[in-house]
Parts: sequence; structure tokens; C-alpha cells
Amino acid sequence: MREKIHHLDYKILVPYLLLIVIGIIMVYSASSDILLVNGFKPSVYGVRQAEYAIAGLIFAFLFFKLKLENVKSAKFVEWFLGISTIMLLYLIGLKVIKGSAAAVNGAVGWIDLKVIKIQPLEIAKLALVVYLAFILDRHDGAFRRGHIIENLSRPAILAGIMMFLVLLEPDFGGTAILAMIVIVLFSMSGMPAKTALIWLIGIGVSVFLLVTLVVHWNPKFLQDSYQYQRFMSFLHPFQLQQKGGAQLVNSYYAIHNGGLFGVGLGNSMQKRGYLPEPYTDFILSIAAEELGVIGAIVIVGLLFYLMWSIMEVGIHADSQFNALVCFGVATIIFTETLFNVGAVLGLLPITGVTLPFISYGGSSMIVLSASIGLVLNVAANERMEKESEE
Repeated sequence: MREKIHHLDYKILVPYLLLIVIGIIMVYSASSDILLVNGFKPSVYGVRQAEYAIAGLIFAFLFFKLKLENVKSAKFVEWFLGISTIMLLYLIGLKVIKGSAAAVNGAVGWIDLKVIKIQPLEIAKLALVVYLAFILDRHDGAFRRGHIIENLSRPAILAGIMMFLVLLEPDFGGTAILAMIVIVLFSMSGMPAKTALIWLIGIGVSVFLLVTLVVHWNPKFLQDSYQYQRFMSFLHPFQLQQKGGAQLVNSYYAIHNGGLFGVGLGNSMQKRGYLPEPYTDFILSIAAEELGVIGAIVIVGLLFYLMWSIMEVGIHADSQFNALVCFGVATIIFTETLFNVGAVLGLLPITGVTLPFISYGGSSMIVLSASIGLVLNVAANERMEKESEE
């Protein structure tokens, strides 16, 4: 264990630690005024985020400590994938039994254990990465023309089942993240580039046509849906400001108010009841208002530096499994960042996807931290193996 610690990759560890510290500060700043107005201590969410960060560090250490041989084992992969799938099935059962009473923001996505609310989707993301890395590693070099569908059919079906369960919640952002994990790992596993590109273009065109159809058709049976209202608010935020466009409109105001250098930490106006739940998926808007565009760029820059450092480990990894784990974790962070920043800027529909390590939330913090621990584990093992070969 000591040898592994000596081979820590600080290009991954340092930005990760900086991001969770920034996250704690921003959650406290974004939530304190609302809590105070409602008669609570202003530090409640900030303290909770710090507790989630500590729990995340513990899970990061545990996944760093794991033997990679155990992570690669069929038993570990089956248990991990099985537990996450059962939890997703439980949510669908909860939705059937309790209906809209179990929904939060239009979706049934959390299991309430009283002490903490678990979001199975977060666990499913990492479970899918580990499963695909395991199964694709076993088929390394087998993706020859004429055998691609045969080799990919089983993982594609299992991934499709998980995506379908998340879609039923309904969580379109979560479904898209799982789909991106599948596309990237399939592409990185030896599949011919031409085939991967055709699949990607096909999916993109299908989504575009579906969105175009829905917008022009404007079906009545969807008009009362929370998700549909958010989508239409993305298209017409100012016209629908009273029906769901308020988040995006006030996000624009926050970014405009902040300018280049911000109004100062704690001085945001939009967090004082104008921007709903400013400490979750729109926390970057508050950061832009208080720290300025430059501060927001620093946060996003740290996330991209972290992604690149993780991908760098994957690019230089000798093991196919290790490389795919790194690419999978980088995909999770990249897609979440892309969806969150895109929503804040009004470039993408609001899907409720949080900003990694910055937004308030226990499940996201713990699972992302565990993912970082696993990548640090991979990086340390790769370094030790290369040193032993010299």
C-alpha cells in the first residue's frame, strides 16, 4: 500500500481536491441566504456538502486501496452491475406504486434511506463503466468485420436495459450520459473507426429528427409533462418565464451581473429567491455572478484538466481494462460538465445534470470520488508495473 501511495498521480489528485473545496464554498454561498430566510442555519447545506466530501474521500481511498485483480473479477463486476440494476428496478416499482407522489422535479430518481438519499443512476454510471471495461477487455482484438454485432450484442443489450430503466424515471440527462459511456467505450475498444462514426452519426440524426418532430407537433399528451415544459422553456425562455423559463432567464441575469470579475463571494442577488435551487444544477451561474466569468472559467478549466489527466493515464495504459476504465470515468465527468454548462448558458435543454464536485449532492460526490479513487489506483499500478519492467 505504501508503494502505491508513492506512485500517486498528483495531476489527478490535486484538481480533484481543489474542486471539492470550491464545491463546499460555493454550496455554502449559494444556499445560505435561502436557508436563513426559511428559518434554518445558513451553514446547513455547506456542512452537509463537507460531510459528503469527507465520505467521498473515504470511498476514493477504498477504491484506491482495492486490488485491481479483484475489480477485474467476474464476481465483483456481476455484483456491482446487479446491485445498480436492482436499485433502478426498485425506483420503477416505487413509481408504479406511489405514482407522482414519489416524484421530485417530475422524476422518481432517489431512494430515501432517511440518513441519506441515494440516487441509483450515479452508481449505475460507474457500474456500467466497470462492466463494459471488463467485457470489452475479454474481447480485445476480436472486433473484426462480420463479428462486431455478435461480440457487442450482450453488453449492448444490458446497457440498453439500464438506459431504458433510467428513461422510465424519466431522466433524459441520465439516459444520455449512459449512452455516451457506451458509445465512447465501444469506440475505444477496438471497433473500426468507420463503424463507430456511422453509429454516432446515426444516433445524432435520430435524436435531431425526434426533437424536430416533437417541437413541430407539440403533442397535447406531453404538454403537462415536467420534462417537456423544461424543454420548451429552453427553446423560449423569456416567453415562458412564468411556466418554467425562470431558471434560464435568471441564469442569464446572474452571468451578466457578474461580468468578468464578479460581485464578490456571497454577494449574488440571483440566489436570493430569484434562481430556484441555486446550489444544485445552476450553481455555476452563482459562481459566475460572484466570481465573474474568469472564476467560472477556472472551475470549468479545472474539470477539463482533470478529464485530460485521466485520459492521459488511459492513453498510456498497457492494460485494455485499465484504459477503458479511465476513458469511462473521463466520459462521465465530460458529459456531466457539458450538459450542465450547456444548460446554464442556454445552449442545451435543462436536464437536471449537476456540475461534478461543485453542485450539492451526496450520491454524485461519493460515486465520482470513488471513480477518481479507481483511476488513481489504475495510474499507480501502471507506474509500478512500468518501473518493474525497467
